[in-house]
Amino acid sequence: MAEIKIPKKLIEVALPLDIINKAAAREKSIRHGHPSTLHLWWARRPLAAARAVIFAQMVNDPGYERHLGRGVNKEKAQKERERLFGIIERLVQWENTNNETVLNEARDEIWKSWRETCDLNKDHPQAKEIFNPDRLPAFHDPFAGGGALPLEAQRLGMESYASDLNPVAVLINKAMIEIPSKFSDLPPIGRLPASEKQSPLVADQNGAAGLAEDVRRYGWLLRSEAFKRIGNFYPKVEITEQMVQDQPRLADLRGEKLTVIAWLWARTVKSPSPAFSHIDVPLISSFVLSAKKNKDAYIEPIVSGQNYRFAARAGISPDIQRTKLGTTAGKRNGFVCLMSGAPIDYPYIRSEGVAGRMGTKLLAVVAEGQKGRVYLSPNENIEAVARLAKPEWRPEIDFFQQALGFRIGNYGKRKWSDLFTPRQTLALDTLSSLIMKVHEIVRSDALKAKMTDDGVPLDLGGTGATAYADAICTYLAFQVDQLANHLSEMCAWHVNNEQLKNTFARQALSMTWDFAETNPFSSSTGSLSNLQDRQVKGILSLAPYSPNGKSIKADAATQSLSDMKVISTDPPYYNNIGYADLSDFFYVWTKRSLEKIYPQVLASKEVPKVEELVATPDRHGGLSKAESFFLSGMTKAMCRISDLAHPVIPVTIYYAFKQSETKSDKGTSSTGWETFLEAVFEAGFSLTGTWPMRTEQTAAMKSTRNALASSIVLVCRKRQKNAPTISRREFIRELNAHLPDALEEMTTGRDHSPVAPVDLSQAIIGPGMAIFSKYTAVLEADGKAMSVRTALQLINRFFAEDEFDHDTQFCLQWFQGYGWDKGAYGEADVLARAKGTSVEGLKQGGIIESASGVLRLLRPKELQEGWLPENDTRISVWEILHHMIKAFNKDGEDGAGAILSKTQRYSEAIRTLAYRLYTTCERKGWANDAGLYNSLIVAWENIESSAQTIGYSGTQIALFNEESEKQEQEPKRKTKTRKKS
Repeated sequence: MAEIKIPKKLIEVALPLDIINKAAAREKSIRHGHPSTLHLWWARRPLAAARAVIFAQMVNDPGYERHLGRGVNKEKAQKERERLFGIIERLVQWENTNNETVLNEARDEIWKSWRETCDLNKDHPQAKEIFNPDRLPAFHDPFAGGGALPLEAQRLGMESYASDLNPVAVLINKAMIEIPSKFSDLPPIGRLPASEKQSPLVADQNGAAGLAEDVRRYGWLLRSEAFKRIGNFYPKVEITEQMVQDQPRLADLRGEKLTVIAWLWARTVKSPSPAFSHIDVPLISSFVLSAKKNKDAYIEPIVSGQNYRFAARAGISPDIQRTKLGTTAGKRNGFVCLMSGAPIDYPYIRSEGVAGRMGTKLLAVVAEGQKGRVYLSPNENIEAVARLAKPEWRPEIDFFQQALGFRIGNYGKRKWSDLFTPRQTLALDTLSSLIMKVHEIVRSDALKAKMTDDGVPLDLGGTGATAYADAICTYLAFQVDQLANHLSEMCAWHVNNEQLKNTFARQALSMTWDFAETNPFSSSTGSLSNLQDRQVKGILSLAPYSPNGKSIKADAATQSLSDMKVISTDPPYYNNIGYADLSDFFYVWTKRSLEKIYPQVLASKEVPKVEELVATPDRHGGLSKAESFFLSGMTKAMCRISDLAHPVIPVTIYYAFKQSETKSDKGTSSTGWETFLEAVFEAGFSLTGTWPMRTEQTAAMKSTRNALASSIVLVCRKRQKNAPTISRREFIRELNAHLPDALEEMTTGRDHSPVAPVDLSQAIIGPGMAIFSKYTAVLEADGKAMSVRTALQLINRFFAEDEFDHDTQFCLQWFQGYGWDKGAYGEADVLARAKGTSVEGLKQGGIIESASGVLRLLRPKELQEGWLPENDTRISVWEILHHMIKAFNKDGEDGAGAILSKTQRYSEAIRTLAYRLYTTCERKGWANDAGLYNSLIVAWENIESSAQTIGYSGTQIALFNEESEKQEQEPKRKTKTRKKS
């Protein structure tokens, strides 16, 4: 049978990484109008990165004809590549998320490439089955999770499918890609209450606007019905005489009733002091209520005999240190008894928790004043109202005590019901129970609005009134889930922002000692109305004019949805996040709300965990068995994808790194990463590219260039069935032949923007593992197949084979051992001799300081002022680089360019040294120093332009050592190393 002609895709050749990374980092700060506000999910891919990857995965590289054996004009291809980069640059901007002009430009390019591919294969025997020029291949993500990838495929004009084993993820994807595409361009049918203002959404019936407006209207109905039932448990707080005495500035509010924003509680245990063993004493991390400028407030504990109370005070506490500490005795030393000062260590606290003797005590009340937050002293009446709540139903379901990221079991927490106070449980249960009552109203309203009804539910493909009611209630149930995230005992109070911290501020469940209970019926952050507003804006951010979408529950290892589809996926990362265990926090409420609407999806008592591809040691019988389980399961899933994926479009797979996974002297290496690659290769995939992306970046924009790339996007194609095996020696020979060019391309940006040093050690994996993975096996001397770990180590050796002048070699090795710290003169003398230089020569070179039997390298800021390379009689690459850093920090790119203009012949050596030093600093955790080298490399292109503007005047500076001159003139040679037995 004739072979299919497969054009290389843009993502296999070049990507404007810097542009994508900036957009992804910026998106992390978007809090409103983002699809993530529909429902929380952990470690979502930024939409910008997902959109760029799928676009580059679908679009042919302009030089693809060269890969098919045809001639191509390289300059023309590069110009066309830059045009595609321009589309990506516009495509990833947050403001253009739903810009139809920009999206249509991208969609047109995808169609153009697809039709080119169809035309290339028009004579293929299976052309009609595989290549339909009038229909784009559909998209599928078999590990759909939070839904970013299916959503962005749909936004780019592709029919989109999502599947996941986790029912919470399945419903999130329904809300993202399935419901909006079914109920697009419809007017709202909900009744607008007289007290509610007309929404501007009503005038716009395009896309999901009508759907979003109905979610707003029925959300208001849900909230108001719940308040009728339980509003008495959330009364306004009256300003009492005692509150005024504690805080005189409240005098004008005496007798007034204010809406409560939050109640602040502390956990309590019995005092360990025999004299006070009958008293519940609080565990308080801090007495500070507000650290906001000009709005400072704190708690003052008042002890009287056998009793104590708390007074809320305005201003800054006179005892600042104690106020910041609360009753803690330091981070690792537990707490102290408020009554006696006796230590309360963690073993004691744990024993009290396990014995069921841990309680709660009200610390303060946060209310809405005329000019912002007001902090009030608690009293018995306020506390008593909370304790009156008696929920009829609780989520009495045990959670796995040894789940990844769970530590709360140590303190007696065993069931999901233990994470909610009685009043919080009452609120969440009331709202959950009301969902199906609202469902009846929605369906009735839809019929009155002349919507047809086939009686088929949404989950079985319905599109009528019943299905529409299902859709609205799905979003309302998500509101309950989101409220649970803001209404548990794990929520804290943010003293700088004066607002609630949600339960999952981290991808874990950690104990909180003093927690904040939000008022779900207020209008502050974390309240029901606030979460509803955010959800409505999130719905509006979904793809407005989209092809069909579908989300189903399926195991990635056995699913059939991937058949002939484009695959981009974000699988679990070994043991980073325990999605299933964390999801149960929401599942207990989701099932309560929607079980009648999605009986199949929500059939299980809990989220499935046994099949989940996460290496949880305590679930699988230890580290080794957990690793075997992950490798076996991920291999099956990757085999399924490899067997079913569309034959002409590469598969893209995300892998997220922990920082610790790169802290190895042998390069980028970790059990999770290696195991993941083993699974990919065992499935018959060959890598054709790896792209480091900062998809988890949350730091300020100014620091994103110095941040570790948090994800690698692997570009995979199916390995040839007749792929040969090669020996270790042949593999190394291929690495030697190809990696230097690949490294040069990455650092010079020949076909794309240069890869920053921060990303280089990960980016070089691509071309290296492309060689490794194209063979059935690389055989060691004993005939056994080479491991992924060994291959990675061989690839990373290329960072250690550059040659420099003798002084630079000394400095490089000394820096790896001591950094900028002092070391013994004797050691320095031995090293200097070994490197062909001397300590005196190094001092003459102006790069070290030596006295009193010690030696240290001079930092850039300590180097000679007014230094000119042409006047230096002993110059080294090390010295040039660090003078450039000093000039760069002082005068920017022009300052560094002025030095480069006179040392241009060593440009490559300078840049190579900067990469090497960055790698050293990153591995050792020297963040500030790593930033110096990274910043210079990132700006290198502009520095070179500045140097050219200044002009390479006169003679280029030669290094002092004649032998170095010879080395520069000779061809680059590889250092031979003898392996020790």
